[in-house]
Amino acid sequence: MITGFFRRFATAMGLAVAVLNGSRLVLAAGAILLAPLSPARADDENITWVHAIAMHGNPALGPGFKSLPYANPDAPKGGVLTLGVQGTFDSLNSFIVQGGWTSARGMKERAFGSNIFESLLARSYAEPFTLYAHLAERVRMPESRKWIEFELNPKAQFSDGSQVTVEDVIFSLDLIRDKGRPPYSGWYGEIVSKEITGDRTLKITFGDGENRELPLLIAMAPIFSKAHTNAETFDKSTLNPIMGTGPYIFSKIEPGRRVIYRKNPDYWARDLPIKAGFDNFDEIRIEYYRDETTLQEAFRKGLIDALQFGDPVRWETGFDFPAVKDGKVIKASIPKETPANMRGIAFNTRREVFADQTVRGALSMLFDFEWVNRNIYFGLYKRTAGYWDDSVLSSVGRPAGEKERALLAPFPGAVTPEVMEGTWRPPMTDGSGRDRKVLRAALGQLKNAGYALNDGQLVNLTTNTPLAFEILTKNEDEEKLALSYARTLKLIGVAVQVRTVDPSQFEDRRIRRDFDMVFNTWYSSLSPGAEQYGRWSSAAASAEGSFNIVGAHSPAIDAMIDAIVGARTEEDFTAAVRAFDRILISGAYAVPLFHVSDDWVGHWSRVVPPKVNSLYGVEFDTWWSADAAVN
Repeated sequence: MITGFFRRFATAMGLAVAVLNGSRLVLAAGAILLAPLSPARADDENITWVHAIAMHGNPALGPGFKSLPYANPDAPKGGVLTLGVQGTFDSLNSFIVQGGWTSARGMKERAFGSNIFESLLARSYAEPFTLYAHLAERVRMPESRKWIEFELNPKAQFSDGSQVTVEDVIFSLDLIRDKGRPPYSGWYGEIVSKEITGDRTLKITFGDGENRELPLLIAMAPIFSKAHTNAETFDKSTLNPIMGTGPYIFSKIEPGRRVIYRKNPDYWARDLPIKAGFDNFDEIRIEYYRDETTLQEAFRKGLIDALQFGDPVRWETGFDFPAVKDGKVIKASIPKETPANMRGIAFNTRREVFADQTVRGALSMLFDFEWVNRNIYFGLYKRTAGYWDDSVLSSVGRPAGEKERALLAPFPGAVTPEVMEGTWRPPMTDGSGRDRKVLRAALGQLKNAGYALNDGQLVNLTTNTPLAFEILTKNEDEEKLALSYARTLKLIGVAVQVRTVDPSQFEDRRIRRDFDMVFNTWYSSLSPGAEQYGRWSSAAASAEGSFNIVGAHSPAIDAMIDAIVGARTEEDFTAAVRAFDRILISGAYAVPLFHVSDDWVGHWSRVVPPKVNSLYGVEFDTWWSADAAVN
């Protein structure tokens, strides 16, 4: 009793705790108390320290690895990389509600790199979900995953040269728990205790270990300097840089126009294997452009070194300038081995007009992909059906197995029969833009939902109001698709207004949920997990700043996310994701659009990509300067 009290007291007070001769030495209020270890705590000491952990299975690389497979450890250093994005920014803190949607690119993200902020462990994108030692030089975790313990690398430093301490880690986790945005605040809120077990070691304990992904998510938390971060104002959007441990520091910040990162010559991790072949440029510039056309023109003029393309029209027609013929600009399709991202036009189910799944399902039928793909996109796209297409995690084309049916049994009606049996597909039209068969089928479903045609308008028979709504877009590409969709809807009496606004207004309205329909992309991976709470859970439906765009509020969804994060075997995990996929498809939360299997990237020959790519496609932080290679 007394031992437990002092242990909890020491932990709560953030006092140092160490193990000595089978007992736990607790420093509390100036006194030294010797408390015997319980058998369970003694067993904890037998858990092996390792260099890496994986969500499922074992890490692919042993402790003596030289570099990640998709990085060139001999890549030359030097030069400048200029990237371009469409949009704007007004914040340097992407971890809070105010800056979550409008913060500067490149601080900590997969494609652009963790240039400012880093984590205890670093992810390898050559594997579904494996983390390797970084700020922490080793880690240990029991099979139950009820706790995880980190030992900090003694060389780990912030950009000012100050050492990263256990106190900095605790401060960072607590700060985002209390003032961060979903889903980060929710993840870190699940921590039960943080115990300092040595000068450089920290043990983090969770509730019941049911969220199998939680220890890995904690390991990827951004680490801030306690001495240089204002906790009081952390939740307020700011253009004052927050100190991190990354390979770059801010050199220039022009709100809404550009951000320039300069290489830190004293970067602490430059010789670690996990960073071999990364961070090769002396300077990284990210230029912002208000619209896609201006961005594309900047690339053609050579103002941007490399640019990702999402529009097949621009991909097919945008390389007809002299630099391409001269070999100065290269058009590269980089294959991906991950599930296709689900891009769609999201329904805001908080709106009464979209509260009925039958209505959403009928409206989803009326996007004429065949016409759009042939007439606008050169036939380059593939129709998206679910949320993990082109992967083993997809439910499309597969009948539900026994494990899936057991998971779905408590929620009859959550999955339609066709989706359950794997026979459902998005409607295929004749490509005319007015396929009567599809129009009749959709109109029949809307009649079942209580609508009828009245003088060319589709009217709700109960409320006598017409079926009408607005599609919010932020650029000409989205506007083009929305207008095509609206023309088809008009054929059955649905009135749609397409409204295009500038990117800042778009983000403001999206954050406030002030829209009927909006374009959105749900990014997919081979290891979906706790991030799905932020995208789809009932708790996130009303949480400010969450990514639950559609306002989904379903016990079946909540249960499937629990099953995903709690899965202990790969078989259970796959079954849970497929069952989740079936629920989302059946719920008709968005009009599914289309995808390609590659990353489309155009780049000038002055920058060079590695020969091997990650599973996830392009990673600009592994590229290097051709001029540096010559020099």
